[in-house]
Amino acid sequence: MQANESVDDRVRRRLRELRTDRGMTLQQVAERANIDVSTLSRLESGKRRLALDHLPRLAAALGVTADDLLGAAPAADPRIRSRPITGDGLTMWPLTRRGPAAGLHAYKLRIHPERDTPPDPLPVHEGHDWMYVLSGRMRLVLGQKDLIVEPGEAVEFSTLVPHWFGVVDGPVEAIGIFGPQGERVHLHD
Repeated sequence: MQANESVDDRVRRRLRELRTDRGMTLQQVAERANIDVSTLSRLESGKRRLALDHLPRLAAALGVTADDLLGAAPAADPRIRSRPITGDGLTMWPLTRRGPAAGLHAYKLRIHPERDTPPDPLPVHEGHDWMYVLSGRMRLVLGQKDLIVEPGEAVEFSTLVPHWFGVVDGPVEAIGIFGPQGERVHLHD
């Protein structure tokens, strides 16, 4: 339900949503509801006032209840079913959708044992990286610093500083939050 939406506007919106979700044309719904197609078009567009007796017929034509027309659209499935991305000694599972999160996206990371030697030169890009180590010992080279990040520790740093992360002595499981530039570097390099 949208803020400050009138009942008429909500029913019109739901009518359009349900009709298009089902791949039905105005003609098909009008025939099933025994309503003239031009009347249905004007009802959807707001050029004709919705009458109470329209609701049961429209709902039946769409295979829903009148409550479905009056209520908000059901929430989308909240589960994220993205495939893992593997490369350069990393497997990254997306934990967020491509949405408005200010360009930031979360990943579960598995840093493989073979990712144990930093490249020369170290990558640099715009943005910030944030990582939280779940298990294993992560090596973070950040400029001139060579750090060991233990389980339960988090790091946050500007990616304008030359950087690289890998393992100390075995696999590492971590959560990472990257901006668009970080995603490109870590996912495609």
